[in-house]
Amino acid sequence: MTVLCVRFLLPPMYEAALPRLLGLLEEFTPVVQALPPDGALADLRGAERYFGRTALELASVIRVRALALHGVDCVIGAGPGPMLARMALRDARPGLTRAVPEDEVREFLAGRPVVALPGVGARTARTLCEYGLDTLGRVAAAPLSTLQRLIGARAGRELREKANGVDRGRVVPNAVSRSLATERPFTRDELDPGRHRRALLSAAEELGARLRAVDKVCRSLTLTVRYADRSATTRTRTLPEPTAHSAALVGAAYGLYEALGLQRARVRVIALRAEGLDPAEQASHQLTFDPVDEKVRRLEEVADRARAKFGPRAVMPGTLAA
Repeated sequence: MTVLCVRFLLPPMYEAALPRLLGLLEEFTPVVQALPPDGALADLRGAERYFGRTALELASVIRVRALALHGVDCVIGAGPGPMLARMALRDARPGLTRAVPEDEVREFLAGRPVVALPGVGARTARTLCEYGLDTLGRVAAAPLSTLQRLIGARAGRELREKANGVDRGRVVPNAVSRSLATERPFTRDELDPGRHRRALLSAAEELGARLRAVDKVCRSLTLTVRYADRSATTRTRTLPEPTAHSAALVGAAYGLYEALGLQRARVRVIALRAEGLDPAEQASHQLTFDPVDEKVRRLEEVADRARAKFGPRAVMPGTLAA
């Protein structure tokens, strides 16, 4: 086991704390890949030799230091590669690292559903399940020609390799996340459009705060609405200009929602994803000479400082909407 997948148990909208926690991991290895908003991959091959400890022992030290220095607990998955470390993380618990030794990889994968494999979406999983290939063990045992006939030559080959535990992924230092997401579940099937819009407002303002916390802007926004019958609708809109401005994100979210034309839809979850992230300093901003817009942006800066000092609940949703 040489790769750790670490998820820090940060409060929502606290990506600003992530760089400090990444610095903690970099004390053990320079090969650290950020997984915003709250995680990272770390390749410990060199660290195991340098410190004379196993990856599991180093994981325990990392957990203790995160708690002692930053007051943040974490869950950790460990495996021979990034894919397996990510999958192991799903079984991890605070205080206990879930490890997948190299000689137990096939056993670990065999009984898991095909959708548990990173990169396998609902459509691919549905196609495979229709032919009885509902677990990774069955996919691993299936003839390559069968998989290629069902999902394509390249995808079939890659799927069979992954199902057999072949993890060709690498930890890429300083890799930039290309999206941020959040969702608002309802406690019951929700028909009220007013509640839908309030959920959108809250989600869009959270995304804006999170983008500003990591000095990023997004180029597009994706809305996903999941219904009581487990179906879902997804729509994406490219923004007029890259932004982390909450009012612009709220307006885009409302536009996406109105375009769906929902009529008494029983909604379970509303999710928003900011995509196409770029560094904020590289983005251009169209000057509007609108005093209201400038005032809202100044208020955002004040609200962001309040969140950083007092926590995510320091500013009520909707107070900054234009």
